[in-house]
Amino acid sequence: MSRRWFFGAGAATAVAALLVTSSPASANTNATAPAASPAKVSNALFHAWLRRDRAAAAKVATPSAVKSIFSYVYRAPDEFAGCSGNACRFIHTSVRVPGGLNGLLMIVSGSKVTTVYQSRLVTKPAVAAKHLLTAWQKGDRNLGLEVATQKVVARLFRTKYDPKGVTYYFQGCTKETKGYSCAYSYDGGALLMHLKGSVNRGYDVQSISYLAD
Repeated sequence: MSRRWFFGAGAATAVAALLVTSSPASANTNATAPAASPAKVSNALFHAWLRRDRAAAAKVATPSAVKSIFSYVYRAPDEFAGCSGNACRFIHTSVRVPGGLNGLLMIVSGSKVTTVYQSRLVTKPAVAAKHLLTAWQKGDRNLGLEVATQKVVARLFRTKYDPKGVTYYFQGCTKETKGYSCAYSYDGGALLMHLKGSVNRGYDVQSISYLAD
């Protein structure tokens, strides 16, 4: 065996040993960081909104979610009510707002908020009624809670909307003793939405009823 080959083999062994020794460190360096929790992501968006920092908000939310939260007209909710799965809530404890959300509801997917549902200031009864019907047709309870109480949404959503079923025709809204009644007629009956509120406070659907032909 030549001396030259001997030293070459020794160097190769040393290099191999170095690679084996350093591989765990290399693996740790390349390890993927754990995904942020829905609570952390939603709070990051909430506090970016409080600071009116759209750039920071865009890092943790989709464009539509950023647009939605920055359009919220009420004062900021004062309590983080936690998360149920990927749905996180921020609620009001010192102010009363229309609908059943009582503030903001954020839906988180991965590292970003993808949807922000909010209590809405709806100044026309017809707009609130149409919003609720659209939510039912989409099968989106949270969208319905933007303009209706929890009891109303629970009752309306007991029946699943059938796109191949009867067509709903909006018949307008009429003044009632304590608010407005907005009607949708369909073959065989009608759906009545009863709303309360004012232009300043906003209108929401507080009960529904059905009429049969």
